Amino acid sequence: MNATARLADLTWLRESALARALSILNSGGEEARVVGGAARNALMGLPLSDIDIATTALPDEVVRRATEGGLRAVPTGIDHGTVTLVVDGKPFEVTTLRQDVETFGRKAKVAFGRDWKADAERRDFTMNAMSISPDGVVHDYVGGLADLDAGRVRFIGDPARRIAEDYLRILRFFRFQASYAQGQPDAQGLHACIVARDGLRSLSRERVRAELIKLLVAPFALPTLEVMAEVGLADQLLGGVALLASFANMIKIEEALGLAPDAVRRLGALGIFIAEDAERLREKLRLFNSEYERLASIADRWWRASPVLAEAGARVLLYRLGPVRYVDRVLIAWTRAPQGVADSAWPALATLPARWSVPRFPLKSADLIARGVPKGRALGAAMRDAEEAWIAAGFPHDEAALDRLANDAARRATA
Repeated sequence: MNATARLADLTWLRESALARALSILNSGGEEARVVGGAARNALMGLPLSDIDIATTALPDEVVRRATEGGLRAVPTGIDHGTVTLVVDGKPFEVTTLRQDVETFGRKAKVAFGRDWKADAERRDFTMNAMSISPDGVVHDYVGGLADLDAGRVRFIGDPARRIAEDYLRILRFFRFQASYAQGQPDAQGLHACIVARDGLRSLSRERVRAELIKLLVAPFALPTLEVMAEVGLADQLLGGVALLASFANMIKIEEALGLAPDAVRRLGALGIFIAEDAERLREKLRLFNSEYERLASIADRWWRASPVLAEAGARVLLYRLGPVRYVDRVLIAWTRAPQGVADSAWPALATLPARWSVPRFPLKSADLIARGVPKGRALGAAMRDAEEAWIAAGFPHDEAALDRLANDAARRATA
């Protein structure tokens, strides 16, 4: 049965680029609606990013209409019914209504159609299957409105069948649970995910990483990960034990310091204890190099970050690591501190980058060459020696102190 509602706020639907795209597609017996995540977020009052459109028009007709209307049409997936329309520089994915004829993993044999209900029923979750007409009417064929109101993530139809069509839906089930749900996961959906968990092995590591990164920063990440850990899925994804207490403390610390959720830092809290953990996660999730390097830095003696460093020691650590890696390491250590998250000594340590800007080493090679240090390895060693002396002296910048440091480094290099 098609349940309908009407949006109170139509401002975004009347935005010029979207309104123009819908106007071109809604004529001559064809119909177009906003679908998927944009429809869901509009109903929840959340920000809209990518806006997808579904239409009864066939792909060639979409291209023809766009061309006649002066729009750019990019055949991004035309064999599967998807054309990207670019309107005033904004892209909109337009996909012809489809019905699965045969499914096998991510690949499916589909037939184009004109049945909005059939198109909705082939999607993953009820909250993602609603569509919105240009006049603001919301069309719901699968109970998405009720599930949205209840904060419930529910597969459309048989959960096992939906998962067998694409095993990534296991991770999406938990990611959406972490993003939008209230309370415990839907029992049938959770059971189906547990039964089909071995299917995750067939997924590319890149796809697993993308879903996990989104899950880690979602509003209800902690209770979701707790459920995943209980059923063995968290350990399976990480290839090791999930450090839930550290993860929970990281959330508290971010909130206390006013920091935005950081997926890599949270992954470090959840999965990093020793250097081998960073290596394992890089291979398990095919992490970006920048992500791996941050995790490897966290793993490198994170336990030495402590308020006992005092201001002087903390400045040295900040100088050596840089602001991002310094905060990573301090916050990880804080999540595991025996004094607990409420210890008043940690905030000053964590917020040092806001109070003290990392200076640049002021001496140059020319300063030592002028003092008789020859070019080559000796010069490089002398520069490193001078820098270490400068750090130990507290990062001075006055000429007299720098002159003494340069003289001492040159004397040691030429002795």
